[in-house]
Amino acid sequence: MTETEKKAPISVIRVRNLYKIYRVGETKVRALNGVDFEIYKGEFVAIVGTSGSGKSTLLNMLAGLEKPTKGEIIIGKVHMERLTEKQLVAFRREKVGFIFQSYNLLNTMNAVENVALPLSFRGVAKRVRLKKAREFLALMGVADQEKHMPNQMSGGQQQRVGIARALVVDPQIIFADEPTGNLDSKTTMEVLRLMQRIVREQKQTLVMVTHDNNLASYADRRIRIVDGKITGIETGGRSALDETEEKTV
Repeated sequence: MTETEKKAPISVIRVRNLYKIYRVGETKVRALNGVDFEIYKGEFVAIVGTSGSGKSTLLNMLAGLEKPTKGEIIIGKVHMERLTEKQLVAFRREKVGFIFQSYNLLNTMNAVENVALPLSFRGVAKRVRLKKAREFLALMGVADQEKHMPNQMSGGQQQRVGIARALVVDPQIIFADEPTGNLDSKTTMEVLRLMQRIVREQKQTLVMVTHDNNLASYADRRIRIVDGKITGIETGGRSALDETEEKTV
């Protein structure tokens, strides 16, 4: 982040007075109950809460997968709550990258084809999209897995391919939903280092949903949510990159 950005951070996401109310029979369930916050360019933010806290609902609404009952979600200068379904699909395709807990790789495609897939939806020529996919596999340290099918890769390798797929479209924002939930502790740290590198080197904005306080401690900020309400926002995160460097000294 430049000195100018440090002095005047650029707002990427603004959430104002956000509500999501579901009806279960005669009962109203407030999944989100008046939520306000901002996320800035080049930030790694964790939305932290237990199961049922409203964190996944919040992520879905930020990504345009669910409409709010009330309130505003402004990404850049776009009011997400005002977009049609067709506009939301275009927004996700053009502006957003997703990293999933279950990797969500297509079993019928090898690694490079999986990474190139989002570019095919944009009409990018095959030669160009495969070249770009190989570049991002190399960035993630899995260039040697290019021809491997998902079932021939470890969980950590699959997640690296998943991150490469999220990055290949040069997204404005990356949303990560419990991205290390299926990984062991060593591989989790490797993926955390990659995600911190993305923010530092690629200047991406990364929003991660997690129930894991240890995982969240590596984010620049943590937005804590309980029963649909924000209970606190903490600043300052640990560096998985620095910890690695210390161990190798």
